[in-house]
Amino acid sequence: MVRPDIATSGAKPVDAGRALGLMKGMDNAPSLDTVFAALADPTRRAILSMLLEDDMAVTDVAEPFEMSLAAISKHLGILSRAGLISQDRRGRVTWCRLEPDALRDASIWMQGFGQFEAVNLDAFERFLRVELPDDT
Repeated sequence: MVRPDIATSGAKPVDAGRALGLMKGMDNAPSLDTVFAALADPTRRAILSMLLEDDMAVTDVAEPFEMSLAAISKHLGILSRAGLISQDRRGRVTWCRLEPDALRDASIWMQGFGQFEAVNLDAFERFLRVELPDDT
């Protein structure tokens, strides 16, 4: 639903991350959205795990997966655009290399949430029973 007061006011959308100062120093890096979108797929996470060992040819990356080389190439393109891997041609073979520094900004962003302790759900449930007794 479009709010008429906003639609006609000429107001521009606000990037909340930038407004709150959460994106300082990340202007030239691929956006966190791009990195997290790339990491959201289990096939791409498996590819990154494989590349932890060593550089691999595209055909070697594709071997363990039950999908076409074209489908793997699409996954590799997404990882490459996110800055998580690089690809270079050596002769007739395209090689993939993990770019570990690409996860630095995502890691820094996630560390901001480390200030929160894990919630003990059993203790929380006991607290709720005491504070909100069942009146039925």
